[in-house]
Amino acid sequence: IATEEPLNPIKHDIKKGKLRYVANIFPHKGYIWNYGALPQTWEDPNHMDKITGCCGDNDPIDVCEIGSKIRSSGEIVQVKVLGVLALVDEGETDWKIIAISADDPEAQKIHGKYFYIDDVKKHKPGYLEATLDWFQLYKVPDGKPENHFAFNGEFKDKDFAVEIIKSTHEHWKALLHKKVDGGTIK
Repeated sequence: IATEEPLNPIKHDIKKGKLRYVANIFPHKGYIWNYGALPQTWEDPNHMDKITGCCGDNDPIDVCEIGSKIRSSGEIVQVKVLGVLALVDEGETDWKIIAISADDPEAQKIHGKYFYIDDVKKHKPGYLEATLDWFQLYKVPDGKPENHFAFNGEFKDKDFAVEIIKSTHEHWKALLHKKVDGGTIK
């Protein structure tokens, strides 16, 4: 999402003038889920997160959609929030919402009242561990250090995730109403 351009088009990510690609991290090839973002959210780079002790990464909140269907870039999908992971990426807070498409057949299996993330552990054994491993290592092939996590890499439940979404939505509203400095964001 090109946040520095009007209307924030979806474009190939560019870093230092070069197209940016995600390296394969054995045994994974590219992303291991559908990767996207929640609209109307913003991780404020000027706000220190009380939980992680770091400021936001200046982007909408990320979503890892774990359903069985491979999605297209830009596809709008209604998701069921399952939990959240608190990644600290190069010293910035970078929340990762774990979700499943509401129309995915697997979504019907994940139905716990409060512990949706535990249902993922039950119905997709090893998937959350693979997610943790992927986020820890995905920048290493680029010569960067391993990423770290708040809560020692523990995935938090749906209720916790919803509070993070609400908080980042409030940051987005403050940005929209110019109550905070958005820098180069348009």
